Amino acid sequence: MAANLTQIFKVIEDTITKPPIPHEPYKQSLKAWAMYCLRDKGFIVAYAQNADFAIERKREEKLYFKVSNSPDDLDNSFNWIVWDSVTKSVSLITQKTD
Repeated sequence: MAANLTQIFKVIEDTITKPPIPHEPYKQSLKAWAMYCLRDKGFIVAYAQNADFAIERKREEKLYFKVSNSPDDLDNSFNWIVWDSVTKSVSLITQKTD
């Protein structure tokens, strides 16, 4: 199961680092852009009460994501999609598990 999760995160990372459309902060929010890119790749993106959105997986727990414009002070209990305005790039930071 961990290998499957690693593959999913690899696809998510590839999707946001080589997106179908570039993120343009003056046109759309990071959250809307990330959700669009993931849906375009075939992920089921759903509402999440305590996160920005979730990705549903068949017979598995949802993966919860938050978005940020800064890599500082991120809550380790979530997966993060982070926009770096200096390099104009997006990165994925996965949840820390014990």
